[in-house]
Amino acid sequence: MALEFTDANFQSDVLNSEKLTVVDFWAEWCGPCRAIGPVIEELAKDYDGKVNIGKVNVDNNPQVSMNYGITSIPAILFIKNGQVVDKQVGAAPKSVLEKKIQANL
Repeated sequence: MALEFTDANFQSDVLNSEKLTVVDFWAEWCGPCRAIGPVIEELAKDYDGKVNIGKVNVDNNPQVSMNYGITSIPAILFIKNGQVVDKQVGAAPKSVLEKKIQANL
């Protein structure tokens, strides 16, 4: 299951993690975000133990969203060793996200 990242745990769970972390910035009211939700859940299962995969609700966590300049959602950041190594803005098929994960493992 996808993890829940927040303003409070982002530093410890994402930036300090030694694993690649995929962060889906989303909101309840965003149609494309809801469409990509099941893909994020599938990836979380597929890469369990290898990659941290989670979501940030932009309405509830404005600080993290602001820090990364998230202006349109869904926005998916690929973070490794505290640095953004790739990103995907807008909904994308699972295959596109898997390629980005594989490229950064």
